[in-house]
Amino acid sequence: MFLRIFAVCVFVLSLVSMSWAAGAHDGLLCTGCHGIHTAKGDIIFAVEPNKKAINPKTKQPNTGTTALCLGCHETPDKGGMGIMAVSGHMSHPFGVTPNTKVATVPAAFLREGKLECVGCHDPHPSNPFYKYLRVDTSKGAKMTDFCAMCHSSKADPNVVKNLKMFNSMDERSYVPAAVTPAAPASAPAAPRRK
Repeated sequence: MFLRIFAVCVFVLSLVSMSWAAGAHDGLLCTGCHGIHTAKGDIIFAVEPNKKAINPKTKQPNTGTTALCLGCHETPDKGGMGIMAVSGHMSHPFGVTPNTKVATVPAAFLREGKLECVGCHDPHPSNPFYKYLRVDTSKGAKMTDFCAMCHSSKADPNVVKNLKMFNSMDERSYVPAAVTPAAPASAPAAPRRK
């Protein structure tokens, strides 16, 4: 009996560790972030958008997809769940209109003219890149390549023109894999008469 209980415990713990090893969002289904019939925000959020965290640049609560992200990725005292919490005053600015003197942000990175979390990150499990960044940074070794997307005057021009951006959030460019139709089933052979 003890061995059975021990085996079940090891199995359950291995499932938990495998889901973390795969990536923070890889264990989530669509409904981990989106609530189809039970939305808690304007963009079918499954979690309550964080309206408590104050953006240090605008001095206003965050809105849009940033409020969704901070519903999980902010400390509980600031309205989040404390899951890998980010600090608005110690990270790249988000929820702001970019300053064109500092950066030329590609339109694909903006949401309603603002740089939101999903401008830099595509959090869907289909994204194979480091920390769900929208550009391959070789697991963080080439972060300057990512920075070059918006700060191109400070980067090698050859790097900028060869960067490819990952985007699962625009279904207009999605092309499903070709589905090969199954071969028709052959009719069963008629029984032979003797």
